[in-house]
Amino acid sequence: MEFSIALAVRGRKRRDPIRSTALGSHAGSSGLLARGPRRLGGALVLLLALAAPASAQVSFDRPGGDYTNFAVRSGDPAACASRCERDPRCRAWSFSYPTGGVPNAICWLKSQVAPWRPNPCCVSGVKGAGVTEPRNPAIEFSIDRVGGDYRNIEVPSDAMGRTCDAVCRTDGRCRAWTYSRPGYYGGPAARCFFKDRVTLPRHDPCCISGVVR
Repeated sequence: MEFSIALAVRGRKRRDPIRSTALGSHAGSSGLLARGPRRLGGALVLLLALAAPASAQVSFDRPGGDYTNFAVRSGDPAACASRCERDPRCRAWSFSYPTGGVPNAICWLKSQVAPWRPNPCCVSGVKGAGVTEPRNPAIEFSIDRVGGDYRNIEVPSDAMGRTCDAVCRTDGRCRAWTYSRPGYYGGPAARCFFKDRVTLPRHDPCCISGVVR
């Protein structure tokens, strides 16, 4: 299930690779036409890729290039993306989830687009990118299922909520679960909330949920 927070992508003028090749040199002009549909097709694919909207990357960080940071009390990475969009200096951003040692989520605004690195601590993106959660039919990212709890346990931090899912599947009473990230509703530690009924989903960056039976 995919949940996205849409942000407007500012239009930018892009150089047409076909036009610039043709005007760049005499050899480029004749060479492009001589190579036929295959070359043209590749150029069209490139144009379509450039026109596609960018998305932020969940469970990735972009270290470096920071010029300011601030606490995000809502705990929502969309607030970080939105702040970058309004700041002329900002080119990229990283949102770090709360941890046991840092009670609030932190937004880092960056003056350059640094390479991304896999890290479950964070969500990162470039200017103009919306936040798109991973697509997985069995796991509901940024979803809290409120109510129906009959027990909860502390678990290690887990970017996918796999521990909660595995424990729920071995418990005949458990029908659904919600994993609360550290620093949100479960306190400084991550927690699994097990439910004896399937409650309604609610969008909340605190959590990952799943329905087992």
